[in-house]
Amino acid sequence: MSRALRIVLVLVALAAIAFALWRCTRPASAPGLPGTGAPLADAVPQSSDPAAQRIEADLRRLADDAMEGRETGTRGYELAASYVAARFADAGLAPAGENGGYFQRVPLLKATVEEEGARLAVERGGRTIELRFGEHFLPWANFNAPAHALAAPAVFVGHAIHAPEIGHDDFDGLELRGRIAVVLPGAPETFAPHLRAYHSAQREKLQALAARGAAGVVFVSTPQSEARLPWARLRAGWDKPAMRLRRDDGAAIDGFPQLQAIAAVGVAAADFIFADQERTAAELFDAARAGTLRGFALPGALHLAGRTRHEAIESRNVVARLPGGDPGLAAEHVVHTAHLDHVGIGPADADGDTINNGALDNALGVSIMLETARILAAAEAAPRRSQLFVALTGEEQGLLGAQWFVARPTVPGEGLVANINLDMPVLMAPSTDVVAIGSEHSTLGAAVETAAAELDVELSPDPFPEEVVFVRSDHYAFVRAGIPALYLDGGTISADGERDPKLALTYFLRNCYHQPCDDASQPIQYDDAARLARLSAGVATVVGNDDARPRWNEGDFFGERFGAAAEESAE
Repeated sequence: MSRALRIVLVLVALAAIAFALWRCTRPASAPGLPGTGAPLADAVPQSSDPAAQRIEADLRRLADDAMEGRETGTRGYELAASYVAARFADAGLAPAGENGGYFQRVPLLKATVEEEGARLAVERGGRTIELRFGEHFLPWANFNAPAHALAAPAVFVGHAIHAPEIGHDDFDGLELRGRIAVVLPGAPETFAPHLRAYHSAQREKLQALAARGAAGVVFVSTPQSEARLPWARLRAGWDKPAMRLRRDDGAAIDGFPQLQAIAAVGVAAADFIFADQERTAAELFDAARAGTLRGFALPGALHLAGRTRHEAIESRNVVARLPGGDPGLAAEHVVHTAHLDHVGIGPADADGDTINNGALDNALGVSIMLETARILAAAEAAPRRSQLFVALTGEEQGLLGAQWFVARPTVPGEGLVANINLDMPVLMAPSTDVVAIGSEHSTLGAAVETAAAELDVELSPDPFPEEVVFVRSDHYAFVRAGIPALYLDGGTISADGERDPKLALTYFLRNCYHQPCDDASQPIQYDDAARLARLSAGVATVVGNDDARPRWNEGDFFGERFGAAAEESAE
C-alpha cells in the first residue's frame, strides 16, 4: 500500500468517526407518515425559513418508508410521482406531460441476472481457472437473450479509449473482432477533467468496443474504482434488476446486441485474468493511471456464460410548465430536472432496515426543484422564456427518464435551450457556497455568476473531479443532445468553522450512499437547501430573460462534440 493511499484511508476513517459522533449528538427528525397527501404537519421543522420548511416537508414525504425507496417501476415510485404532480398543481404549474396530464410514459425492459448458470473461466496454459460467482466476478444482465455462452480469445484494451484529440488510442494495433475485451474503468489521471469525464462513461466504452467488433467485455476493477465503489457493495446488490429503455418492438435501446456477454471482475481476482503474461495486475494498474499503458492480446481464452430474466415494465416522468411572459420567447424552455427514483428495497442493514429511502439521493433534489417552481410561479413577472420542470425516472438505471424525455420531449425539442439539474446535494454541514458543475462549458457560467452575486453566494469548483459527475447525472442526457446544462450542488466551505461540508460528503459517500441510512434523520441543512432553490430560480430568471439563448463556449469539448446539431436546429 502506498503512503498516499494510507493517508487517504486514515483521513476517511477520521472523517467517518467525527461525522458519526456529530450525527449521534443531533436528535433524530420526526418520522414521516404514509400516503401522498399534503406535506406533513406534525414534523418539527428544522428552520424558521418558510422555504426551508416547505423543502423539509416535501423531503419527509418523498423519503418516507411508504414510498418504499422509490425504485423505478414500483408502487413506491408511482406514489412519489403522484405526490410530485400534486405539488406542481398546488404551485399553479400547468400539466405538460402526455394527454393533457402531468405524466410522460417511459417504457422499460427490466433484466435480472440469475446466479444459476453464471460462469467466468480463464483457459490458459493447458489449465482452466474457474472464478467464483460473487467473490471474484459478477455477470451483467443480458438485454438481448435469456441465456448466453461465449468462449473467445481475450484482448486487454486498457481503458478502451479512443481520443484522437490528444493522440491517445487504446485500440491501436489490436484486433478485437470476435474477441472478448478486458477493460479498466475510468480514464488515465493524466487526462484533463473534461476528457476524463467523457471517456470514463461506460456507454462510450461499450459503443467503441461494439463498433470494433468485440464479442464480449470483462470490466476489471482497479484499486481506485473500488475505493469509490467497494466490491462488497457491488456484490451485495448483484440481484438488483438492470433496466434499459424499450422500443416498440420490445427490444432494448442501447442493449448492444453485438456484445454477447459482459461481466465485472473485482481487484482481488484481477491476477486470474492477467495470468501467464509479463506484468502483474498491480503493474498494469499503475501504468494505466500514468497513461503509459498499451494493450495486448492475452494468452488462451475466456469463457463467459449467464442467464437473465426479462420483463417489460413502465414508469413515468412528471412534467409541469410555467409559461413564459414574452410571447416571442415563450416557445423556448429552460428545463429544470431532478430524478425522483432511488434504489428501492435491499438487504437489511445492521438495524434490520431494508428500505433505501434516498433522502439526499434524490428526495432533496426534487424538493429543491419544487421550491424553485414555487419561487418562479409566485414572482411578480414570469421570466420571458417558459420554464419546464421534470421529475425524472430511471436515473439510477442509467439516466433513462432523461434520455427518453430528451429524445421525445413533451414540448417542441428545438425550444429546449438549457437544463438546470439537481441531484443528491449532500447538505449535511452548513456552508457559505454552491458548486455549479459544468458552468465552465457554456454561457450558463455567466448566468450562474450573476445569480450568485445577487444572492451573495460564493461559487466553488467541483471538490471531487475524479468522480466525473458531469457525465453521471441527468443533465448529461441534455449535453449529449447539444443542450447547455448546469448541475447545481452543495457547497464545500464551512459556515461555522466546525462542521466541514467536504468531510460530510466523504462520510456520506462511504457510508450512506444507496444505503438505508440515507434517510430523513440525517442532519440536513434545509436553510442551505432553500438557498440552492433561490439560486436555481435566479439562474432560470437570468437565462429566461436574456435576449440570446445559452450557447456553448467557443472551442468547448462538449460543445464541439454535441452542440453543433442542436444549434443548427434552433436557427
